[in-house]
Amino acid sequence: MDIMNETLPITIQVSEDLIDEIKNISAISNKLAAQLNFHTMSANWYGEETKILQISFTLLALSEFNLLAADQQNSLKQEYLADDVLMSSVSKQVHDCYVAITASELLLLQQTPKILSGYLAKKLTKVLNLIANRQGLTNI
Repeated sequence: MDIMNETLPITIQVSEDLIDEIKNISAISNKLAAQLNFHTMSANWYGEETKILQISFTLLALSEFNLLAADQQNSLKQEYLADDVLMSSVSKQVHDCYVAITASELLLLQQTPKILSGYLAKKLTKVLNLIANRQGLTNI
């Protein structure tokens, strides 16, 4: 098994709008994806290969999130996990999570760039734990 060519179970994409607004968000998101994959592996989320969760996070500006939410209203398997988190489930194992960076969060992150990594880690860990609770997995 060539693990380097396989997609990790948790991925994070960042919208172009956020990349333009928040310095270093792409690099920090890449590092955070590796950390979250490690934490979920340590919590034994991947014991059964046929039941491995695939979670794709997309970080969006609030305006993009609102457009997406309006556009997705006819989608069957979607739900809000929080006011700023929309999850679309392709199956029980495959989830696309759209996470908004609100206007107040954006301002805070622009004014205090050094908190970006910790802030995103907390926000995405919270979403992962909501999913873990639904799937009967250990929180991270």
